[in-house]
Amino acid sequence: MKVPPQPLPTYSGLTPFRNWFRHGTPVLMYHKLGPRPPGVRLKGLYVGERLFRKQIRELAEAGFSGPNYDQVISTRPEQKQVFITFDDGFENVLRHGLKPLADHGFKAMQFLVADQLGRTNDWETCEGEAEERLMDTEQIRDWIAAGHEIGAHTLTHPRLTRVSESQAREEIAASKRKLEDLFGRPIRHFCYPYGDHNDRTVELVRDAGYETACLVSGGLVVPGADPLRLNRIMARYASRSPKSLLRQLKARWNWA
Repeated sequence: MKVPPQPLPTYSGLTPFRNWFRHGTPVLMYHKLGPRPPGVRLKGLYVGERLFRKQIRELAEAGFSGPNYDQVISTRPEQKQVFITFDDGFENVLRHGLKPLADHGFKAMQFLVADQLGRTNDWETCEGEAEERLMDTEQIRDWIAAGHEIGAHTLTHPRLTRVSESQAREEIAASKRKLEDLFGRPIRHFCYPYGDHNDRTVELVRDAGYETACLVSGGLVVPGADPLRLNRIMARYASRSPKSLLRQLKARWNWA
């Protein structure tokens, strides 16, 4: 299926994307919800609770549903479904995300860094990023009890193409086993840290028994998509740079 170019590089609201979403199914990618603490370097990884609530509300009001992630492969554009995903398992998602999702009956997927549960974002703080807490096992059980899903995001969040094949295999397969042992449920879905992947890592994901794996690619999921290379769209606040504002105006003209 030929899909028109994405109207904007990231998602902050429905208007410029409304017609584009008719060509496939959007999978939105979030990381952290709520206020940004001092010293944050990657500000775009935070979405405020108010904006998140608005994004979910306008999708629901436009007729989109937010089903369980297990349906991501079988979905069709005419069904008007959107899949909500969070990477890393941040505690602030539990704190700021549960009510907006529940208010509109949306379900969400949380991809967990299996060796970091209850700890902090070491893979970011080592590069100077602000520290954030990750959900512990009890909080993850609360997430599951609210009707949401979990998937694997490796053991320690490495760039899989930059480690040895044996280490990549362990990161991919052992994270699945660990989460299954902890939570007593099958882990069928994987997310490549940083979206970093190649043919080798895709085969390791397949060998580990995952049904899907997702990227950070800025595209839609279309019928016949490779289940181990699923597109996602990064959700964030709208950039206020002049260049970005011009692109938003053009997108509204062409896609509204």
